[in-house]
Amino acid sequence: MKIIIGQPRLEQQLLQLEAELKQYPEADILLYPEGYLNQNVEEASRLAAAYGTMIVSGHRRLDERPKDRSIIINKAGETVLEKAKYTTAVVVKEQEWTIGSLLCDELVLQGFRNENIGRVDIIMHSIGVGMFSEEQYTEWIEKARQMAIQNQCFVMGTSHADGSYRDSEISIPIAYCIAPDGQVVLASRNDTRTRLIVLDKGNTADIYRGVPEHDVNIQVIPSK
Repeated sequence: MKIIIGQPRLEQQLLQLEAELKQYPEADILLYPEGYLNQNVEEASRLAAAYGTMIVSGHRRLDERPKDRSIIINKAGETVLEKAKYTTAVVVKEQEWTIGSLLCDELVLQGFRNENIGRVDIIMHSIGVGMFSEEQYTEWIEKARQMAIQNQCFVMGTSHADGSYRDSEISIPIAYCIAPDGQVVLASRNDTRTRLIVLDKGNTADIYRGVPEHDVNIQVIPSK
């Protein structure tokens, strides 16, 4: 499984998304921030199908409350998951991986909750803008680490490269990836390079059988 973790700038179109799909044609999944797609779901679906890459992100329905939705579009351009913020977790399957999603502060306000799901392999966390303090950055990484251990799954997240929370003068762009045993594979702050995460399904399964963490094949490849 090859996963792009991108930290785009806020924009009205999907120019950065398409550029990254072109740059990483081998990718299975593109993880992008909360709200990045705006009202461009139809265009995102076209791009997912054109490049054969699943897109995990968020969009907005401005006439509804809550307006924010997590969304997963599969490689055929079909919306296979759409969930309003602060509602019960749901999952989809891609290449034998069970994948769930979180939006921004769902991480700390409710976690990943649905006792009917069973095991999940990856939780993908789309964050809106950067952290408003170093303390928040530390708290969210630790919350994600605890979630990975509790669910015995990978947890990975990303925010936009710009923008700030309300009127905060501080905005720390964040991207991370945590292994099922709580190992912090990636914890990026103020470094908005795109990362390619490569997971080996055969090796990651070993972690559920108590194999030490160093036997798990996880690669993190930053863009140049």
